[in-house]
Amino acid sequence: MLEIIGVGVALIIAVFLVLAARQPDVCHIARSIFVAAPPERVFPLVDDLRAMNEWNPFAKQPSVRNVYSGPERGVGAADDFSGDAGSGSGRIEIVESIEPAKVALALRMDRPMKCSNRVEFTIAPQNGGSLVTWDMKGRQPFIGKLFSLVMKPEKMVGGAFERGLADLKTLVETAREEAAQ
Repeated sequence: MLEIIGVGVALIIAVFLVLAARQPDVCHIARSIFVAAPPERVFPLVDDLRAMNEWNPFAKQPSVRNVYSGPERGVGAADDFSGDAGSGSGRIEIVESIEPAKVALALRMDRPMKCSNRVEFTIAPQNGGSLVTWDMKGRQPFIGKLFSLVMKPEKMVGGAFERGLADLKTLVETAREEAAQ
């Protein structure tokens, strides 16, 4: 009887490992939102990490501590962050800044799982406003593939991107309304 249970458990583990191995080698998550303001109004809130952390849901967690370095904005601006297991720790640094259309960042996570990703914000003029896209890509090691079977990063991280973009939209549009008054 114990042999049958052992074979069953081994079979379940084997199926789980095969499913993990079949996951994509690259993790890619992207979300977009329309903001009723020109790219020039959105760009400063993405090109400045302190301003970004006002709407970035990953930075808004109470346990997160930020240490900024480099220039205030643009290429070389960096944020070494640390927090609890939910927020993790690592470094994000602006590696490309094309005003008012694009900001690219290198994201290195040290905890809860080591990984490196490229994060890009594109801000494209659209219908009198801007289409803002938050995009993240990175290699997915085997441990990440195992994790993705259980935690569904597309849903978890994608949901955070949606909340952050909604907060960015509110921040930009509220500032626009206040300026018009």
